[in-house]
Amino acid sequence: MQGFKLTFFTQQDRSVHGQSLALWLIQQAKEIGIRGATLTAATEGFGHDKKLHSTHFFELTEQPLQITMAVTAEEAEQMFALLNKENINIFYTQAAIEFGMSGER
Repeated sequence: MQGFKLTFFTQQDRSVHGQSLALWLIQQAKEIGIRGATLTAATEGFGHDKKLHSTHFFELTEQPLQITMAVTAEEAEQMFALLNKENINIFYTQAAIEFGMSGER
């Protein structure tokens, strides 16, 4: 199947509707019907503001998070429409990929 690797970058302390933005994205992906999403926590990173965000021993609020999913073009459009509707501004990457299950080849 042809589609996209869609990756969102955020940090632990961002929220929407009282829920972690990262977990909210995963829940929305599930509701859209996307086959899966992976949440990856990083040790540190920096964003467009050039500020270093890192995991601290006692506090994880600035911990960088990455949410990755393989999506069809239609699913990507649904995800971006939802982000626009909720007025969520988040950095992302989108790359063309082929995906599927190895047993289906």
